[in-house]
Amino acid sequence: MEQNKKMVVSPKSIFLCLFLSLSSVAQQAEARAFFVFGDSLVDNGNNNYLATTARADSYPYGIDSASHRASGRFSNGLNMPDLISEKIGSEPTLPYLSPQLNGEKLLVGANFASAGVGILNDTGFQFINIIRITEQLAYFRQYQQRVAALIGEEQTRDLVNKALVLITLGGNDFVNNYFLVPFSARSRQYALPDYVVFIISEYRKILVHLYELGARRVLVTGTGPLGCVPAELAMHSRNGECATELQRAVNLFNPQLVQLLQALNTEIGSDVFISANAFAMHLDFVTDPQAYGFVTSKVACCGQGAYNGIGLCTPASNLCPNRKLYAFWDPFHPSETANRLIVDKFMTGSTEYMHPMNLSTIIALDSTT
Repeated sequence: MEQNKKMVVSPKSIFLCLFLSLSSVAQQAEARAFFVFGDSLVDNGNNNYLATTARADSYPYGIDSASHRASGRFSNGLNMPDLISEKIGSEPTLPYLSPQLNGEKLLVGANFASAGVGILNDTGFQFINIIRITEQLAYFRQYQQRVAALIGEEQTRDLVNKALVLITLGGNDFVNNYFLVPFSARSRQYALPDYVVFIISEYRKILVHLYELGARRVLVTGTGPLGCVPAELAMHSRNGECATELQRAVNLFNPQLVQLLQALNTEIGSDVFISANAFAMHLDFVTDPQAYGFVTSKVACCGQGAYNGIGLCTPASNLCPNRKLYAFWDPFHPSETANRLIVDKFMTGSTEYMHPMNLSTIIALDSTT
């Protein structure tokens, strides 16, 4: 037997390997980047790297994730950005502050969201150290500089222009600002209708800046039925009815946000901003949980006190044995199952849910341009 028999590689094999390698690079280059901005509904771990009380980095958060460990997501498993990434065939984005976000991973996109933030910079002040939305946008600019060093300025601009963007803001401006305490600074400054007009005008500046930074497909979620979450039921409800003033706030905010997005699109001359009606998406399973396979939409899976809505979700909290049966994971945030229902509406929902078009239509439209 020959001990030193040489391996012979045919030119055909070399060509095949080269072709497969180039195909892989091409697919990665053509994959749509995804960027996420906003609050705890979409934060996937940035706050883990900050000295803040707004954290989801300990058990039982993440109990139903692949690793069964807390990752910083305010969920028992996956959150909305994870599920959107699944739908568009992309790997999940990493938190921008993650040390792992470098090299080719940057081309997938990035998540800039931070639990506790709002449209206003004074929202969430009690959490001390969070990434305000102005800072999230500054990080987005920094991200582009990092990518430009990797693939060049022209390709970076193209990557950002073709990317999908999700932004979720507004809820904390009510829950953790205007209504945080009786006679809050903002509630003394503004009557509720005037406060809504003010935060809408501030949101306009944020969205215009996002456009100026290159975003061309932006999913903008309104707020859900804030008065119906377990935390608010625990504080304001006697018989499980939703908190009136928070619902009033939402009913003022969401229509004005839709009008803002329509006005911006008219000015731009293109459907850049897509309105996602989070209120309707949530209200479906809040008003009829059994129709969606839930046993309740009033009691959180993880928490304590009335409706499991008091305080934080911690290892000492009550924990439901089957998270799939609960619409709310903790006092404020939907369960993974509920998030899946919401993202399904993102994908295929009618204009009641997604205006002027849903995500499936966006993907089909953008693939032809």
